[in-house]
Amino acid sequence: MPSPEIEVKVPVASLSTFERQLDLAGFHLETPRTFEQNTLYDTPDRDLKARGEILRVREYGRRHIVTHKRHPDTEDPASMYKVRIETESEVSDGAAMAEIFNRLGYGPAFRYEKYRSEYTHPEGPGAHLVLDETPIGNFAELEGPPEWIDHMLALLDIDPATCITLSYGKLFLAWKERMQSSANNLTFDEIAAPALAAVSA
Repeated sequence: MPSPEIEVKVPVASLSTFERQLDLAGFHLETPRTFEQNTLYDTPDRDLKARGEILRVREYGRRHIVTHKRHPDTEDPASMYKVRIETESEVSDGAAMAEIFNRLGYGPAFRYEKYRSEYTHPEGPGAHLVLDETPIGNFAELEGPPEWIDHMLALLDIDPATCITLSYGKLFLAWKERMQSSANNLTFDEIAAPALAAVSA
């Protein structure tokens, strides 16, 4: 059955400092730093985007995960938490899944990449924190019940006012506008290449 995904993002200025905070707060590194690439699929008219839904194939290390997300039927726009109804399943062949989507009329619409480390905490069975290194900055995501998120924010001495609920797609669009970038995807190649070219010039 689909389950609600409840999370917040926190910008991370220093990875080494934040990792020390996690260690002192009792977090355990569950999955070491692993490269992750994601492809969102949609129709040519972006029907899913218009409905506030995503269809994603994720490659995380050797795992391939297919995910559909949508907004809940009732939503509090003032909430500090991002809430989505998530249905996902691990598949053995991500390329085959992509071909199925293509045949059904859903083509690649957006790609984003990051390096992800996953942490758990003894006080939150089923909840977790991930540390993401993206081409536009580093972020921690806390996912779990609201009371667990609140407790972990306090434990890590994080001001709730700094939390954000934007997806990586929306963060990328904001960054793109701010930097006047021509990149179309949140990938290391697309974002690093212009910067390297500018340095070379």
